[in-house]
Amino acid sequence: MTTVAILQREDWSLLDAQQREQLLRRPAQQTLATTSTAVRAILDDVRSDGDAAVRALGARFDGVALDDFAVAADEFCAAVTGLPEALRNAIDEAADRIAGFHQAGMTAPYGIDTAPGVYCERVLRPIRRVGLYVPAGSAPLPSTALMLGVPAQLAGCPDVVLCTPPRRDGSADPSVLYAAQRCGITRVFKIGGAQAIAAMAFGTQRVPRCDKLFGPGNAYVTEAKRQVALADDGAAIDMPAGPSEVLVIADTGANPAFVAADLLSQAEHGPDSQAILLSNDDTLIAAVSEHLAEQLAALPRAAIARQALQSSRAIRVATIAQALEISNRYAPEHLILAVRDARAWLPQVQAAGSVFLGDWAPEALGDYCSGTNHVLPTSGAARYSGGLNVASFQVAITVQEVQPQGIAAIGPCAVELATAEGLDAHRLAVALRLQAVAA
Repeated sequence: MTTVAILQREDWSLLDAQQREQLLRRPAQQTLATTSTAVRAILDDVRSDGDAAVRALGARFDGVALDDFAVAADEFCAAVTGLPEALRNAIDEAADRIAGFHQAGMTAPYGIDTAPGVYCERVLRPIRRVGLYVPAGSAPLPSTALMLGVPAQLAGCPDVVLCTPPRRDGSADPSVLYAAQRCGITRVFKIGGAQAIAAMAFGTQRVPRCDKLFGPGNAYVTEAKRQVALADDGAAIDMPAGPSEVLVIADTGANPAFVAADLLSQAEHGPDSQAILLSNDDTLIAAVSEHLAEQLAALPRAAIARQALQSSRAIRVATIAQALEISNRYAPEHLILAVRDARAWLPQVQAAGSVFLGDWAPEALGDYCSGTNHVLPTSGAARYSGGLNVASFQVAITVQEVQPQGIAAIGPCAVELATAEGLDAHRLAVALRLQAVAA
């Protein structure tokens, strides 16, 4: 099988500016208009008809119409007892490692005296009710339940709601339920897709309205999150975390079998996923293509991966430095540096959700159990946004405590600025206190 049949090959030096721009477009960006219209109709239905709309949409998209979406206690118990011990242990191990990493990076409250008699501080409060979305459309994702549930638990969120698509028999995936319970989550609803986002954002008769929504999903879920974040009666969201993507930069010394496996590990997520290879070595690109063909033939989700690979690329670059420039322009969700002395290149990475250094750091470890979070910005959002962390589930409140000597010390400054801005009530609020202190 040729290189072109598996991964379309391009030479960056032969492309003009418009061709380069088109080459780096995501599949979901090319169908955004159609997706946006479909999602808007779903959100309107749920906002108007609540549970009835959720039930009808579940029958339409998930193939099952549920009278009650909530996961009952006996279903939780069955998940715990019925799950293989090895899988339970793996979930527990991953949860501990994720918690350890996230706890180490938690933001701390602080306070300082900015002037004698003026104490300013920043305190942290958990978001009161958060909604978590765990995809399970083509494969259950207990790892996502951990990535969302662990930081929510560390933040101390008092009310956590989780939605995940039902299986054909109307049950929730047991591994997702076990992971949720491991994070202290007991309110789980069997609702998937854009209708789950709408239910948590606007609230229904059974699903409570949430303050902020979290979690990855396909193009429809991502667009639903975007739209509810803009709605007056909607909810805040974590970030655009849509169809998965990986960019691999590989040099002559990279292992082509490893690189091929890394590309496929993203391609198998869904048909709208994208995998990009940048290399300065034609031989390496050809070898990766051969391994892609070999590995793809044995892949259970080969049909999905093939669709994703149609929008994926192998790009020949002049140098690794140029590859980093292209990567920063693309701002990938996942960036693998399969290059010699990978850490030396890290300072040149300016935009990426998560970086994997060297030949022995497959992106799959980050998906499951290295400890970092796999809910990451996609579609170029890594240019301005980072991955999920405990602070995502908190609000920061600033506080100022002022003594008489404090108003005397900094009040004149405020009076001068208020006068310059022509805000006389501002000036008066300070001036009256200055007069009182002077008296």
